[in-house]
Formats: sequence, structure tokens, C-alpha cells
Amino acid sequence: MSLLTNARILTMDAEMTEIERGWIALDQDRIVALGAGDPPDGAGFGPAQDMGGDLVMPGMVNPHAHLPMTLFRGLGEDVDDRLFRYILPLERALVTAEVVEIGTRLAAVETIRGGVTTVADMYYFEDRIGAVLDAAGLRGVVGQTLADFAAPDHASMDEGFARLDALAETYAGHPRITASAAPHAPYSTGLDVLTRVAEWSAAHPGLPVQMHLAETKPELDWAARTHQCTTVEVTDRAGLLGPALIAAHVMYPTEADMDLIAERGAHVAYNARSNGKAGRGIAPITALRARGVQVGIATDGPMSGNTLDLFAQFGPATMFQKIAAGSRAALPCRDVLRMATIEGAATLGMADRIGSLEPGKQADLIRIALDDPRLHPIYDIYSMLTYAATATDVRATMVAGQWLMQDRALTTLDAERALADALQVAHQFKARIVEIDRDAAPAGAPL
Repeated sequence: MSLLTNARILTMDAEMTEIERGWIALDQDRIVALGAGDPPDGAGFGPAQDMGGDLVMPGMVNPHAHLPMTLFRGLGEDVDDRLFRYILPLERALVTAEVVEIGTRLAAVETIRGGVTTVADMYYFEDRIGAVLDAAGLRGVVGQTLADFAAPDHASMDEGFARLDALAETYAGHPRITASAAPHAPYSTGLDVLTRVAEWSAAHPGLPVQMHLAETKPELDWAARTHQCTTVEVTDRAGLLGPALIAAHVMYPTEADMDLIAERGAHVAYNARSNGKAGRGIAPITALRARGVQVGIATDGPMSGNTLDLFAQFGPATMFQKIAAGSRAALPCRDVLRMATIEGAATLGMADRIGSLEPGKQADLIRIALDDPRLHPIYDIYSMLTYAATATDVRATMVAGQWLMQDRALTTLDAERALADALQVAHQFKARIVEIDRDAAPAGAPL
């Protein structure tokens, strides 16, 4: 066993217990005890590591991301049709299993440095994404995307489901990596495919399903036109709106939709920064949480939100709810941190294992330095973390009792190589973008 001592501890347990100065005892991958002051004499906890008065809190949970899209970060930001002009053509032409690994490795570096210990991803070649996360020591949910548009890793739905079955088999019983079905969205799959996903989910209890839901106005129009109902109701008709579902965005639910989400026990991933950047408005998170819906704070993909840093989400996440409510009291900072930890864990069905520091739970935790003047004085630790702290304040990151980063030095990944590999892919992307722009330019127009 080992000890962490002289730590300021945020447990994020049901009582929101805070310890001004305390200790945590670890046995391999689990927390076995914690308390205030110094550890009891003669307890046999083993060697101690002094936290120097730094904050120790649960590792954060990111319930919605597209990790390999680090490679698309900042691409075509000021182009209205960048998805169809650049992103989809680049994916079809250049996204291979190797490219996915490279993008995920860069994402894993960013994730660990930012104090995120668990991330839910949906993209392509998820077996390779799982392998990268596993090697990095992270905890992850890897979601095989299913969609009716051309995908880099499957040409038909049958092939997509075959990849999903293989993914579930590969990670069955894995201690940190969980397979997931990830139908892209109702409009990009259709009722029949969603029904098939629901059947797959019923046959694989304990495995989550990830999907974009009620994210855009065209999605609502599609549901009204093709099914004479809302997109949430389409999902419910398919039998997919339930406790296994992690619904990303949920920008435009009706009151009845929100009641239905709560009744069915589905969960929501809140992507405030990405939504705001796209000009989509403010998701009704306060109303969903008031109904008892579990909501986690997410980053979305680095193409959409530009960062996998959860600290960068906190300000927008609460400010948008305050703007919508016209009150400073909306979505208080304590709730923001709960959504980043224990409630984020609940959206993934993992609150019994992670999300708080309690005996019996996994030793997923982060150490945050408190020595920067920017963080002081601390009247309210949750306010400080929400508005003042940044990812660079994270000094160390642990998952399942293993330090993935100590004193800002990564222990499981080579950050320099990850960046160099990513820049090589970016050179390929840039060359293809030049070709796309040339082919799209009118004859005689300057390039």
C-alpha cells in the first residue's frame, strides 16, 4: 500500500466532504482509506508521498469527445461550409487506422495534462483508439460510430455492426476500456438502424450507447418531416432512449422531450463551448438537471471546441445557464465540479467505481498546484476551480493507482513524438486542402 499525505482533499462524495489537510491510502488500483490530519500510527499503509498542501480531487470525466479530431483543430474556422468542403473529404481520403492512432495519441497527452482520467469517445477505428488509451493508462469508453454517410472504417451498416461486435469482444472484461455503440445521430442513421442498435444494446447489458441528439435545427426538421414527432421521440420509438444512452448536446428538446429523457433515465453530455462556438444557443441544462437527469460536462471534438481541456468548459458551462436564467445563482460552481466528476461518472454508468474519492473506489485522482497567485485568496474552492484554475495547474494525474503524470512530466506517453507525428499528418491535410480549394475555385480566380 501507499500513502498520499499533506493534501487538501475534495472528495466529491454525497456529503461533498472537504478536508483541509489530510491523507489518502491506496492499495494497488483502489482507495482503501482517507482522513483528516496525519494517518494513524501503525496502520501499515506503506511509503508516503507528500502532496505539499496541493489539492487532491477525483480525476475528471469527459463524457463526449472525438479524440482523433485533434488533427482537425482550427481547420477552416471561418468557412461556413467547412464540414462538407474540408472535413468530410479529408476523412474519406486520409483518415486511416494509423492516422486515428496518431490523433488519439496527441489527444491522450492533452487529456492527461488536463486532469481528465476518463473519456468517452465516438469516432472510427475505435479498436485502435482503445489500444492507445490503454497504453496511455487512461480509462475510456470507445464508441464505434455508425452512420449512413461514407465512413473511413466501414462501407455498410452490416460492416459497421461487425466492427462493433469485434470491439465489444476485444474489450470484454477490460478493467479500464469499455466498448460502446455510437450511432451518429437519428437523422444520419434512421429509425431502423436505431432499432437495431437498441437490440444490440439489450444483448450487451452494461455497455453504453453514445449519440448526438437534438443537436441542430435541421435534425428537428428531419424528425418532423419523416416521423411527425421530435428527434427525442424518434429515439424513444426505437427503444434506445434509456439508461444506457449518453445523449450529446440536447440543444433543442421540448418540455415533453425533457420529461421523457428523465422518465427513461437517459443521460446527457453538455458541450457548452462547442455549442456556443457554433452559434447554436444554450442547452436547457438547468431544466434537465431539475428533472433529475444526470448531466456531465464535455468538450466535444477538438475540431468543434478546439480543446480537450475541461477547465476551459467550466466558465461557459455555468455562464450560459446564468444568461438563460438571468441570475447569478443558476448552475452554481459546486454543481459544475460535480458534473465534471461524480455526475460525469454517472452519465457513463461508472459512479460506483469513479468520480469521487471514497474507500473502495478506483484510485483515479489528480493533484492541482495551489501556489499560483492567480488562484488566491480561496474563499470558495469550487469557484476557484470553475473560474480561475487552468489545465496547467494540474501537477499530477493518476488512473487505477498508476501515475500517468508526475510534476507535469508524462510517464506513459512521449509527448514530443506525439506532436511530431501529428504535424506530419497535418502536412498531408494541408496539401489536400490546397487541392480542394484549387478544384473549387472558379476558372481564372486567384488561389
